[in-house]
Amino acid sequence: MASVPGSEASDVVVVLTEAALSAADVEHVLDIYRDPDGDGVPDPVAFRVLVPGETERHVLTTLLEHLGAGELRQAWDDLTGGRPDPQQAAAAASEKLATSVAGLRAVGVPVDGEVIDDDPLPALRAAVTAGDVREIVVVTYPHPVKDTFHSDWASRARDTLKVPVLHLYAGTSELG
Repeated sequence: MASVPGSEASDVVVVLTEAALSAADVEHVLDIYRDPDGDGVPDPVAFRVLVPGETERHVLTTLLEHLGAGELRQAWDDLTGGRPDPQQAAAAASEKLATSVAGLRAVGVPVDGEVIDDDPLPALRAAVTAGDVREIVVVTYPHPVKDTFHSDWASRARDTLKVPVLHLYAGTSELG
């Protein structure tokens, strides 16, 4: 992977997200790179946003997460709803990508992005293998079952890739 087009930055931070980044999410991500070494100069990084298409659903995990959070209606809807329509899932992923890229561009950072397959690990591996990836920031909603058993995206990326991985929960300042 070369640097993000239009960027002077030599390092790319890959942002893998299941949610459209809110203004607060953008600020939390940017806070990491504003001046980490304290020299008064922001780190020269560019961002690449990846949004999985999410047409595949793990019914049991989703059901347990909803039940654990007391979300009985959502648990029932997931149980009886079947697989998401691939076209609707692709449209939703494209919308999340557009919102996230626009949010990062609005604060003046170089950014590009793409919708990827359901399993993000191959896309992350390809990005890291191509070079220039400084680290990965994973932004998800809390997934208690996956987080507890370390089967979430961030844990899987940490186990597989040789770059730092940070896990943030969407819409909060909490680390995953």
